[in-house]
Amino acid sequence: MNNEQPIIVGLDIGTTKIAVIAGRKNEFGKLEILGFGKANSNGVKHGQVLNIDETIKAIKTALDNCFASNPNLEVNEVYVGIAGHHIKSLQTRGDIVRQKTDEEITQKEIDQLIDDQYKTYIPAGDQIIDVIPQEFTVDNFQNIPNPIGYGGVKIGANFHIITGDKNAIRNINRSVEKSGLHTKDLVLQPLASSSAVMAQEDLEAGVAIVDIGGGTTDLAVFYEGILKHTAVIPFAGENITNDIKTGLGVLKTQAEAMKVQFGSALANEAKANAYITIPGLRGMPAKEISVKNLANIIQARMSEIMDFVTYHLKQVGLDNKALNGGVVLTGGGSQLKHLIQLTEYVTGLPARIGFPNEHLAAGHIEELAKPTYSTCIGLILKGYDDYEHNRKQFEKEYKKVEVPDGLKKTATEEATVEVEEMVSADKVRQRRGLSNFWGKFKDGIIDLFKEEEDKRF
Repeated sequence: MNNEQPIIVGLDIGTTKIAVIAGRKNEFGKLEILGFGKANSNGVKHGQVLNIDETIKAIKTALDNCFASNPNLEVNEVYVGIAGHHIKSLQTRGDIVRQKTDEEITQKEIDQLIDDQYKTYIPAGDQIIDVIPQEFTVDNFQNIPNPIGYGGVKIGANFHIITGDKNAIRNINRSVEKSGLHTKDLVLQPLASSSAVMAQEDLEAGVAIVDIGGGTTDLAVFYEGILKHTAVIPFAGENITNDIKTGLGVLKTQAEAMKVQFGSALANEAKANAYITIPGLRGMPAKEISVKNLANIIQARMSEIMDFVTYHLKQVGLDNKALNGGVVLTGGGSQLKHLIQLTEYVTGLPARIGFPNEHLAAGHIEELAKPTYSTCIGLILKGYDDYEHNRKQFEKEYKKVEVPDGLKKTATEEATVEVEEMVSADKVRQRRGLSNFWGKFKDGIIDLFKEEEDKRF
C-alpha cells in the first residue's frame, strides 16, 4: 500500500446526480478508489446551482454515502467540477522579458507568465476560472510544449482562458462550504472528463471529448496534445427526457425510464411494430407508445446536440480529417443505444465511448468504470496534477487508509469470468443474454408501472 501519496477527493455537482469519490495513486501510478458516494441532485439546473439549500442537502447525502463506504476516510478539501452555459473561453497571448538571461528557464518564470494572464480584461460580472498555456515561444523558437531548461531572452505563450459568471461560482463555493468542505480548486468539467478517459496519445492524435450530462453537454477539443477549444452546450439528457414527456404525454419518471430502457438515438434502428404500454393516470385507459416514435424524439434532440459539436469544431477549423482520434463520448447520456452511429453520421468523424478506467487500478467494482463518473475521477487526476507540479499545498502527514471491501471486485465475480472465458463465446453470450434479459425485463416493467402517486404511500 502506498501511503506516501495524498488522498484527493472529487466532487461532481451535476444536474441529475451528485457524486463524491476519494482516490489515491498506488505505486504503479494508478488510482485506487478509497471511498464513493452519490445522491440525487435537486437544486441544480443546466449545470448551475440555483437552490443552495437543496444542493447542500444532496452534497451531504453523497458525503454520508461516501463515509458509509469507508468509515476511515476524512474529507476536508475537494476538487469541484464546474459547467453551465455561463462558461466562456477566450484566447490570449502573453510575453515576458527575462531578468537572468544567462540561466535556464525555470517553473517560477512560467508561473509568473500564467499569473499575469489573470489580469486580462474580461466583462464585468465574470471571473477567470482557469488559465491554460497552449504552446510556448522562446525568442524565435515557436511551438515549444515545455520551455523549462531552455535558454533565451524572451519567453511567451498562447493561453486558453476560461471564465464564468461570478454569481454561479459563488453559489457553488457557498454550497460546498456550507456542507462543511473547502473548495481546493474549481475545474471545468470537460477538462476533468478528458483527463479521466484520455491517454497522452489520444491528445496527440487530436480528439473531441463530448461529455453528455444531465443538464449540459461539455466539449473539449485537443489537437497535437494542446487544448484548442472548450464549450458548454446547454442541452443534454434532461432535455431529451422533457421532450419525451411532452411529445408522448407521459410523466417525467416514465419518460426517463423509457429513455434508458427502450430509447435509441437512431429511429431507423427501432422496431416499427414494438410498443410500450404505460398505465393511465387515475382510471384513465392505458397508453400504447411506439418505440419508433420514442426513437424519433430522441434522435431529433441528439442530432441537435451533435450539430452544436460540429459547429464548434468548424469554428476552430478542426471539423474535417484533422482529428484522427475522432469523437469520444462520455457522461451518463453517452450510454444511449446507437449514439455512436448517430455521432459518426452527423460529425463525419469516428466515435467511441470513453470509460474512466484508463487510469483506474484493477479490481474495482464495475459501477466506477461507467462513463457517468468520468468527471469525478478526472477531478481526482487534476488534483494529482497539482500535487505533482507543486501547484498547491497538500498535507504532509497522510493517514493510512485501505481500499474498502465494498469497492473491490469480489472473488466470485472474477471466478465466474474465468470459467465463462473457457466456455465458447456464443454459449456465454446466450446464457448471459437470457439471464440479463429476464432480470432487466422484470425490473423494467416494475419501474415503468410505478406512478408518481405510489411514492407517497
